[in-house]
Amino acid sequence: MRKLSAIAPLVFFAVIFPFLALAQEQSSWLIRGLSEVIPGAPEGKMDYDFKSDIGYGTNILVQYGTNHVQNGGATLMADSVTLNQQTGEAVADGHVRIEERDQIWAGEHIRYNFKTHQMQSEQFRTGKPPVFAQGRQLQGDTTNKTYTARHAFVTTDDVNDPAIYIRSSHIKIVPGKYIEMWNAVLFMDGVPTFYFPYYRRNLGEHVNNFNFLPGYRSAYGPFLLNTYTWYLDDSADGKIHLDYREKRGVGAGPDLNLHLGQWGEAAFKYYYLHDRDPNASVSTNSFANLGAIPENRQRFYLGYQATPATNLNLKALVNYQSDPLMLHDFFEGAYRDNPQPNTFTEVNKYWNNWSLDAETTPQVNDFFNQVERLPDVRLTGYRQQVLNTPFYYESENSAGYYRMYFADTNNALFAATNSPPAYSASRADTFHQLLLPETFFGWLNVTPRVGGRFTYYSSETGPGGTNSATYRRVFNTGVETSFKASQLWAGATNSLLAVDGLRHIIEPSVTYAYVPSPSTPPAQLPQFDSALPSLLLLPVQFPDYNNIDSIDSENVIRFGLRNTLQTMRDGQLDNLLDWNVMLDWRLTPGQDQVNLDEPFSQRETFSDLYSDLTFKPRSWIVLDSQLRYAINSGDLNLAFHQLTFTPNERWSWGLGHWYLRSGFDGFTQANNFITSTMFYRVNDNWGLRARHDFNAANGRLQEQNYSVYRDLRSWTCALTFRVIDNSTGPTDFTVAFTFSFKAAPKTHVGDDTAQPYHLLGE
Repeated sequence: MRKLSAIAPLVFFAVIFPFLALAQEQSSWLIRGLSEVIPGAPEGKMDYDFKSDIGYGTNILVQYGTNHVQNGGATLMADSVTLNQQTGEAVADGHVRIEERDQIWAGEHIRYNFKTHQMQSEQFRTGKPPVFAQGRQLQGDTTNKTYTARHAFVTTDDVNDPAIYIRSSHIKIVPGKYIEMWNAVLFMDGVPTFYFPYYRRNLGEHVNNFNFLPGYRSAYGPFLLNTYTWYLDDSADGKIHLDYREKRGVGAGPDLNLHLGQWGEAAFKYYYLHDRDPNASVSTNSFANLGAIPENRQRFYLGYQATPATNLNLKALVNYQSDPLMLHDFFEGAYRDNPQPNTFTEVNKYWNNWSLDAETTPQVNDFFNQVERLPDVRLTGYRQQVLNTPFYYESENSAGYYRMYFADTNNALFAATNSPPAYSASRADTFHQLLLPETFFGWLNVTPRVGGRFTYYSSETGPGGTNSATYRRVFNTGVETSFKASQLWAGATNSLLAVDGLRHIIEPSVTYAYVPSPSTPPAQLPQFDSALPSLLLLPVQFPDYNNIDSIDSENVIRFGLRNTLQTMRDGQLDNLLDWNVMLDWRLTPGQDQVNLDEPFSQRETFSDLYSDLTFKPRSWIVLDSQLRYAINSGDLNLAFHQLTFTPNERWSWGLGHWYLRSGFDGFTQANNFITSTMFYRVNDNWGLRARHDFNAANGRLQEQNYSVYRDLRSWTCALTFRVIDNSTGPTDFTVAFTFSFKAAPKTHVGDDTAQPYHLLGE
């Protein structure tokens, strides 16, 4: 595709000037020959008439203003320039280029004043990607810094012959803000298509625009997803959705974003659909236990975040759904990010050594398990020195009213789950710990600690309440030891691994934690903050271990070893290898319960050996690996490997393997997946992407995604085809065509790599 001759110099101009600006540190003139700043340019010269105070130059660059364009300065390049430094007036001819603030102007003959920013030109071109303009009779208005022109057109095409543009008889340009046009006509491929008596367009991302996503999905039938994005001003913007799915019906709703300055950011989303076939997803294996889904389906979202004062943070999040499959069926991106979104409000106040947090988590959706906190107030004392002693102190104190709420068993959706009844209680907890960090021999770090915790529980109420009022005392002690050693081989080289010098850093650590049996065992306490299954090894020391209600006896030593290999690549320090290994030695096996990452009956002398490795043999090859190996039984409980190739901008490939042994932590279901993601850029206009998820456990290609990308000058588009084999129920296949204007892209570069489902909808 041949680039627009008017645009290429503008882009080059935008790139070269930030470097030129570094030479300008004060409000003054800087005049240089073009050959000094642009290799291969004709040699420039400047003659000066001291009597008239006027300079005459050829092939020169002129800069004026403090710190160049950032503070109202400007830069001019031309074949010839006549300059009056007293008045700031310049008359430039031949390949004239002017940068004023963030706008670039080009023409063959331009009269420009560096001090008043007044500009005149018979013909001109200007642009700030993604919007470009061209016209005649340019006049600058120094009062409000606007420019007017005649017989001009505006386009977002960055090619020689724009396919889509708007031509008008009169235009006004306010650089960096907007363009206004009168008697404007929209041309598409040279054909006049629409007439605008008046047309206005913002210069930048905040441009009102429509976006359409047509396609076909077996669960929807033919569909058309329509979004209108609008921008009121710097304080408000949003979207309006109006979607049609042939099998499911019409869905609609608004999004609203408020930018409140000191009072933060707020976002509202609402969506409603009267579903013609609400139970289409229930037949799949994942949702086989669900009953009937209501026809009236809706979603409401509220998000708020602000920092109204120093070290004071406010947060709020509301996620309401009419049923548990609302996001799954119509907002796949949000569902994959979080299938069970929560609702909370939180206030945080920070000081140097303390923080005060207040959180509420009301139950909004009765089909998800949730712990209600109404409220939970927590005062945290960060590690701090005690007066001028060698001792350090840290603490956590909390109090609140809690309700353990299980999915509503009266709801027809969960009639088959037989969920336990809810229960509630108050809890007050206080934890305090003293530490004595010391360094021996200048390299060995030793930190003994001793602490205690007292927790009060009120009588449990509600249909599931069984425990009476009680309290619990917990004593804990232990010691952390670690050191760091390194060795440098400055002359080490290896062309295969791109090694230029090598440094090895080793960090061994040993942590001992001892907790005698608490005064009240966990079985006699309500479980609001209980240990949940984790793919990682949970902490063994307080306060890092924060599952308050699950605390039990512990007598364990955790061994850790981190190895790092570093080298220089392209003048930058880079990690060739980063490998972290951990293992717990339980001195009283069968009694240690703090680290609830294994079933109680399986807790033996040693925990799983955990390995986390990142290996980067070249700057464009990365291997990530995580392993959990059960020493006691010889089982591989977890294996995750991802190999990523990005040798150039033309192609990339990611190959991964994800394995989980069934029930190794008492909960996890078996997983054995092989994933592959490949991208190939055919040329400047075409690109291809393919993604596959293969279920190795049953030999099933579970998901396939194929996308073809096309650059269409004014916009980009992608044709995507996806097939999902659910093993039970019908195969789900989707084909969708998505496009967006370059001036207002629906998704940014790289978004489809991490979240490819945006090519198929929300």
